[in-house]
Formats: sequence, C-alpha cells, structure tokens
Amino acid sequence: MFPLITQHLTEQASAALPLTSLCALVGVARATYYRQPAKPDECAMELRDAIQRLALEWPTYGYRRITAALRRRGFAVNRKRVLRLLRADNLLCLRRGRLFVVTTDSRHDCPVYPNLARELAVTNINQLWIADITYVRLGREWIYLAVILDAYSRRVIGWALSRHIDTELTLAALRMAFDARQIAPGLVHHSDRGVQYAATDYVAELHAHQITISMSRKGNPYDNAQCERFMRTLKYEEVYLSEYETLLEAEASIGRFLEEVYNRKRLHSALGYVPPVEFEQSLKQRVYP
Repeated sequence: MFPLITQHLTEQASAALPLTSLCALVGVARATYYRQPAKPDECAMELRDAIQRLALEWPTYGYRRITAALRRRGFAVNRKRVLRLLRADNLLCLRRGRLFVVTTDSRHDCPVYPNLARELAVTNINQLWIADITYVRLGREWIYLAVILDAYSRRVIGWALSRHIDTELTLAALRMAFDARQIAPGLVHHSDRGVQYAATDYVAELHAHQITISMSRKGNPYDNAQCERFMRTLKYEEVYLSEYETLLEAEASIGRFLEEVYNRKRLHSALGYVPPVEFEQSLKQRVYP
C-alpha cells in the first residue's frame, strides 16, 4: 500500500501543495512519507544461503565446522550466529544409534606388544600410523573395512574391504600404505590386540620394514581413540547415508569418500579446520632453523 501512497503524493506534489496538506489528503502521518520500506539485508541473505548449502552438502557437520567452512569462503561470522541460523532453519544434525558388531578378537596365542603410542610425542607425518577394522552392512551380509591413518595428519593412507575379517584384509590395507608413503626406521604402528594384527604374517611385514609395533591395552578402546573417532565419522557421513547392495558398490562409494571427501575436502578441527591433504601440503612449507 505504501508505494501507492508515495506515488499519489508525488503526483500531487507537482501541483505545489504543502506536504502537510498532501498527507492529510490521503490520511497518513507526515512521517510515513519519509519512512521507506526496509530492504532485505543482502549480506545476511547470502550468509543464510551459504549455511543452507553447506548443511545440505555436509549433513553431519556441526555448527563449529560450518563456521570454519564459511570463514574459508570469506564470511566474517561467529559460531553463535551460525548456531542460531542453523537452529532457526532446523538444520542441526541429529545422529541415531546403530547396531554394534564386534571386530576385535584378542583370544589368541600370538605375541602382543606394549602400548608405545601413549607416550609418543608426534610432530610430523610417518611417525605414528594407527590401524583399525570396522564392519559395513550390505543388503544381505556383512563386509569388513580395514584402514590405516597417519596419526599426525589424520590422512587415510591405506584401506581394504573384504567379506572376510582376516589377516589378508589387514595386510592389503598395510601394503597400500607402503605404496603411498616413504618410511624410515622408527615409525610406530599402533592397533588393537586383534588376531588380524598380531598374526605372524602381519607382524613379519612390519618387522621387514623396520616398523615398531604398538598395541592397545587389553579391553581399553580409548588407547586407539583417534581411529575410533575416524570410524564414527565414516559411519555417520558415508555408510549410514548409503545403501550398498554389493561389495563392488560399497568399495567404489567408500573409496570415493576416503580419497576424495575425507582426505581432500572434509574439515578437521584437530588440524585447524583444514583437510588432511591440505594440512600435509602446509607441512612442506615449514621453515626449520
């Protein structure tokens, strides 16, 4: 209605009537003439649009990671505002519990090794590798995923998927890591006490590369907490969002997530909200005394 009033007053103004008379003529207060409709805040609209796009692209991101992603895109915004907008648009992620499947069998006669990772001060890549196994459900069966991460950069450097939870599975992931990295004596490999990591063939492979072996204490999953966090991320951001029918389908989708999304795109709070590949590239730019 206000634009019509303004247009009418403008037309009447050409007759040189006083403004007070013009306002009285159309029955509005004089201040109304000067009051303009509020224009949308384009910056706020752009920010909200960016938040919605990020929430759709990364449905399991919390407000902290979304804030970091926004800052990388040039938005000057704080966490409280992002949280408020996410809550207003009902975009805060919700997580559901899932069935738990045991993947660690430590009831074996193979030698076990002390936990050396607890006291290790990691300052660069290829100082500590951490390994673990998780399960993935297909339409009618379970399959198993073995991964190896560099503890410093959080990068997945080796992985393998199989219908069988055996030493061949863990060896396949280990050999991928060997192909991806140039290692030196002194590297520590940490895992749980499962038979897949304590088996003679696996231990021999580590010894052949002069790698020191470390294992979690019995019944203490917190000794490998970093791998546990990775597995949780993998489940909530890839596995639980997908419905794999075949092993090949799962292998292709999980491989894409590990190599293209987790390693190269996903922001990691422990790395200053940058992806592992970008973090490793920044290490090459360090200037040492």
